[in-house]
Amino acid sequence: MNSGTVRAVCISEKKGIQKHSVPQAFFMEEWGIENDAHAGKWHRQVSLLSFDRVQDFNARGAQVQDGAFGENLLVAGIDFRSLPVGTLLRCGDVELRMTQIGKECHTHCAIYQKMGECIMPVQGVFAEVLHSGIIRSGDHMKVMPPDPERPFTAAVITLSDSGAKGERADQSGPLITARLEAEGFEVLETLVLPDSAELLKKELCRLADQRQVSLVLTTGGTGFSPRDNTPEATLAVMTRNAPGIAEAIRAASMAQTKRAMLSRAVSVIRGGTLIVNLPGSPKAVRESMDVFFDTVGHGLKVLRGAVTNCAANFEK
Repeated sequence: MNSGTVRAVCISEKKGIQKHSVPQAFFMEEWGIENDAHAGKWHRQVSLLSFDRVQDFNARGAQVQDGAFGENLLVAGIDFRSLPVGTLLRCGDVELRMTQIGKECHTHCAIYQKMGECIMPVQGVFAEVLHSGIIRSGDHMKVMPPDPERPFTAAVITLSDSGAKGERADQSGPLITARLEAEGFEVLETLVLPDSAELLKKELCRLADQRQVSLVLTTGGTGFSPRDNTPEATLAVMTRNAPGIAEAIRAASMAQTKRAMLSRAVSVIRGGTLIVNLPGSPKAVRESMDVFFDTVGHGLKVLRGAVTNCAANFEK
C-alpha cells in the first residue's frame, strides 16, 4: 500500500482562472469540491498532481505556485501517473476513485510558453468522489488498489458521416449500449463520429490510455466504401493483435449471408483495452455480439490480471 501527504488544496471559483490554495475544502460525494468551478456530475470531479513532479519541474526553472497547473490536490510521496484507473485514494473520511490519467492540452498555457512543456497533461490524474468529507493541507493520503471485482467498463463508438451531422438516427450504438449494460458493463462513453480515421484513432487512444476502459466496441465503417476506415484506424493504434474475435464473427455470419466475407472488421488490444469492430446494421450488430459475448469476459479478466491461464479451461 502506497501513501503520501497532501501539500496543498486548491480551488477556483470560476472556470478559466488559476486555482489558489485554501487551508481545507469539503469534498462532496458524486460532485467534487464545494465552491470549485469544475465540480459536477462527471468523471473529472477532482484533479491531482504529484508534488514531487512539480518540485522536479520547478528545479528546471518553472517557479510555479500551488494550483498553477489546475490541480485540486498536490500530494507528496505518490506517483499518480504510475497508478491504474480505478485506484482508490483515501484521506480521512474522503474516498476518491481515479477515473482518468492525463488529458489533452487544447491551448498552450503560460507555463508551456515559458518552459516548452506542461506536466499536467501527462502527470495529472482525475478522480470522482465516492465518500464526502474534508481534506486539509498536511493530511495523510492512502492508496488502495482497484477493487478486483469491479464491473468491466466499456465505450461505444458509432462511425457515420450522416449520423455525426445529425441527419440519421444512430440505432446500432444504443443497441450495443443496452446489451453491454444488461451484461453488467459500466458504459462510460458513447460517441458518434464521422468516418474519419484520424478522429477514430484519437478517440481510441484516449479511451484506452487515459480512461483505460476494458472494452471498446465500434459500429460501422468496416465495408468496401472509400470512407470505411474503421479497420485501418483500429489496426494503427493496436499494441497487440487479437484476430480471433473478428474471425469468429465472420465465420458465424457466413451462415446468414455470404456477403459476410466482405467484412473487413478487426479485433485488437491496446494496453489493457480490447477493441472490437462491429458491422453497422442493428441486425448484424445483434448477431455479432451473440457470437462473442459469452466468451469475451474471460479475455477481459486476463487483460485485467484476474486470470492468468487461458488454456486451463480448454477441453483436451
